[in-house]
Amino acid sequence: MNDPIRIGIIGYGNLGRGVELSVAQNEDMRLCGVFTRRAPESLAILTPDVPVYHIDRLEEMTGDFDVMILCGGSATDLPLQTPRYAALYNVVDSFDTHAKIPAHFDAVDGAAKKGGKVAVISVGWDPGLFSINRLYGNAILPCGEDYTFWGKGVSQGHSDAIRRIEGVETAKQYTVPVQEAIESVRRGEAPALTTREKHKRECFVVAKEGADKERIREQIVTMPNYFADYDTTVHFIDRETFDKEHGGMAHGGFVIRSGRTGKNSETGHVIEYSLRLGSNPEFTASVLVAYARAAYKLSKEGQSGCKTAFDIAPAYLSPKSGVQLRKELL
Repeated sequence: MNDPIRIGIIGYGNLGRGVELSVAQNEDMRLCGVFTRRAPESLAILTPDVPVYHIDRLEEMTGDFDVMILCGGSATDLPLQTPRYAALYNVVDSFDTHAKIPAHFDAVDGAAKKGGKVAVISVGWDPGLFSINRLYGNAILPCGEDYTFWGKGVSQGHSDAIRRIEGVETAKQYTVPVQEAIESVRRGEAPALTTREKHKRECFVVAKEGADKERIREQIVTMPNYFADYDTTVHFIDRETFDKEHGGMAHGGFVIRSGRTGKNSETGHVIEYSLRLGSNPEFTASVLVAYARAAYKLSKEGQSGCKTAFDIAPAYLSPKSGVQLRKELL
């Protein structure tokens, strides 16, 4: 058996813990370190005998890891961290601000090529697995429409964006699909839906003592790329209620392609891919870990630069050989 892929984690919140748990399920990988902005001695991780380092140590440990998995937020962490560390390590991130992915790709691509490393960005379930299914749908049914619905569930990126607002102690954001819109799409009616007609956003916020709640509410509902284009409801609750009623991290969603074939486009088809996730961060982490394997394989082939889910063949995600895949899964 080959030596295990040496994995490092940058950031140890819900997503970082999910990566730690996922690595433990993959026999071809080994967790070799966790990096944090906190005092390392204050961090108790789940895996025995794995060291915790301050993030400042990353510059000096480039030979000790095969792939770094970045587990920070898309609002402020990943736009800075991924380009920085892509010059030093093979990296994977889950950057999920869809409108900013092209700019993020360019920044990371330049850094990774300069360092001779492979960087895989924006992988998770959306962007990531849902992106692939949108691509398949477009390629197979060119005459048609795409529909993506998220929820009901907790969005990590949107929740993180709220928590970064001054005066917010903690928060959870739920994405809620409009059921009537989903049913119309499933019937093949191909409705023209605005962003606001497909989803609602519901926010539960614990404000710090003395914080201006009206200012916080206004900053949430007007936040570009996150809430401005949706009907957004903000609820202010106390910490006890938050801990009691909003401790879960379930999520999910649907990608639907409604298309037509035939001489006069008279034959209708609906392609649907769905996910029901008991834990958004644990599932997202599992996707990151699979793409870490791909980054390692690509690096071993001598490739460099930034990649997305569109650029990586499915076989690179699996620990199985091509012979096994063709025999067992094809």
